[in-house]
Amino acid sequence: MLENCILLSLFAKENLNRMSEQQLNRYDRLINEPSNDWDIYYWATEAKPTPAEFETDVMAMLRDFARNEKREQRLRQPDLEYLFEPP
Repeated sequence: MLENCILLSLFAKENLNRMSEQQLNRYDRLINEPSNDWDIYYWATEAKPTPAEFETDVMAMLRDFARNEKREQRLRQPDLEYLFEPP
């Protein structure tokens, strides 16, 4: 769904390069295991409580990102060129 694509891709662009291997594994599990994308969206936006199995530091980071306290415009996914830039 588009909302998750925007949320997760922008979160990834901002955070993946500074996450530990364990956090990357937890992020991978979060985006691949739930069978319903809406669940991830509801957990990230705090519309529904996150199940204990996904309540991790990465989920907390995603919730903080979703709050968008800086009020950034997040209207589209980032271009993928950032994946090929040196850190």
